Amino acid sequence: MNQELLEWQEETAEIIAELMEDGSNPDADYPIEHHFAAVDFDSLEKLAVDLFKAGFEVEDAEEVELDDGATVFCFDATKEGSLDVERITTEIATLLPLCKKYHVDYDGWGTYFAE
Repeated sequence: MNQELLEWQEETAEIIAELMEDGSNPDADYPIEHHFAAVDFDSLEKLAVDLFKAGFEVEDAEEVELDDGATVFCFDATKEGSLDVERITTEIATLLPLCKKYHVDYDGWGTYFAE
């Protein structure tokens, strides 16, 4: 496992631990939202197509102005599943090469508290 993926694995474990400490339901299925951003809309769109084909629910891209005035395009791709470090890290391991292929930044993942 490369260094970047190890860092994502550690962050994933921390996020899950925090949710469990807050009382989130360990047995629930969670919407895991992976976040992506790129300066080139066409690259982002190509990634979105690949993610849709891979079974992700892909949101429409949004244009966002950064603090420095630069513009980026971003979207989330979601897949439901257990809140499991190995499962989520495996998803990230699949996503990172696609991001590199299309020159898109992977900006992490998130989910919601479940009762």
